[in-house]
Amino acid sequence: MESPAPTGNNERSNTFKVGTWFSQFRNGSNPWMARYVYGLMFLLANLLAWAVRDYGKNVLMEMKRLEKCEGQNECLAAEGVLRVSLGCFLFYFSMFLSTAGASKLNESRDTWQSGWWSAKIVLWIAFIIIPFLLPSAIIKIYGVVAHFGAGVFLLIQLISIISFIRWVNDCCQSSKSERCQIHSMLIATTAYVVSLVGIIMMYIWYSPDPSCFINIFFITWTLVLLQLMTSVSLHPKVNAGILTPGLMGLYIVFICWFAIRSEPVAGNLCNRKAEASQHRDWLSIIVILQVFLRV
Repeated sequence: MESPAPTGNNERSNTFKVGTWFSQFRNGSNPWMARYVYGLMFLLANLLAWAVRDYGKNVLMEMKRLEKCEGQNECLAAEGVLRVSLGCFLFYFSMFLSTAGASKLNESRDTWQSGWWSAKIVLWIAFIIIPFLLPSAIIKIYGVVAHFGAGVFLLIQLISIISFIRWVNDCCQSSKSERCQIHSMLIATTAYVVSLVGIIMMYIWYSPDPSCFINIFFITWTLVLLQLMTSVSLHPKVNAGILTPGLMGLYIVFICWFAIRSEPVAGNLCNRKAEASQHRDWLSIIVILQVFLRV
């Protein structure tokens, strides 16, 4: 009995999987490559926002749309980042509207979603430029709305990280290899210890006085969450080990540390690392890369 002839979708799938990354990008619509290209565009937008914030002062001062900042570095940096953010939001929201409801391969919305990269790169650049032509009042309104969007984005990141960590934990627990289980235990123990050390250092650096109530509150809640996750994970009915709470602990400690470290430096007596927090290049790179990897 002869095997059935391959369908068009199967041939297309095999072509995509065999070809190189560049040939897949060049040959048009490819759902497997789309996620990487969108992730790369998101990474470039983050790098641009970082460059505008830290190194774009001279260029931004020449823009009439930013003359209300009167040359103040913080104002120029904040508005520059918000304008890049608005352009990125406009591009991805337009892609969402134009591809919503796509459910089948080879239909027009799927082709637009995973192909036409030359046109979309031009569109992305245009959307990045347009916000720099808008008045400051619109950017300030967007800045207020963006606080809510940032919270939603953090929630989505958290869900994505939890799913990934659970997948890693399930793979390690299902593996019968003793070596894999030993590595898993070492990683979990190291992550848990580093999380506890990070919390102790945050108490030393950012809450030297009982009057630092807000810092103490968030650091303490980070510790409570870490212990709560560990207790639930080690409960007999769950029995998920310490890899999940260990890795999740690293993430929430980093988020807490980054938030406290980003507090205004002027007049802040609770920040013993105020001088070091002025040099943010390496930290910005770490944040950009870990956001890209999560995406």
